[in-house]
Amino acid sequence: MSGRPLILVVDGNRANLTLLSQQLRHEGYEALSAGSLEEFDKVLNEQTSLALSLMDLSGFDQRIWLRCEELRKAKVPFIIISAQRSPTMQRDSMKHGASGLLVKPVGVKALMEYIHTLLGD
Repeated sequence: MSGRPLILVVDGNRANLTLLSQQLRHEGYEALSAGSLEEFDKVLNEQTSLALSLMDLSGFDQRIWLRCEELRKAKVPFIIISAQRSPTMQRDSMKHGASGLLVKPVGVKALMEYIHTLLGD
């Protein structure tokens, strides 16, 4: 790795995963991708230098929250990206340690500003 902040992107949609990872690299970040719970587990077991995670919950079941707990325990901030803003989603996101909840569609500029703010860069 180059010393740039490492961001884990979790998204079950491979096209979105690729686009978001490319955008992060364009903005000067390193990006790792996980398109399944198995890939997510592999990253969690192998990486100790994550600066942040972006997590689109679409397509994942309730087991995704266990991974969120792992991020929280490792003190890795994470942003939940959801198709809807509901009181339940807001509550679950915060309960499991999310640093924020963004609702799709998420503008690139707004997302990058949020990331810069969280990482302090």
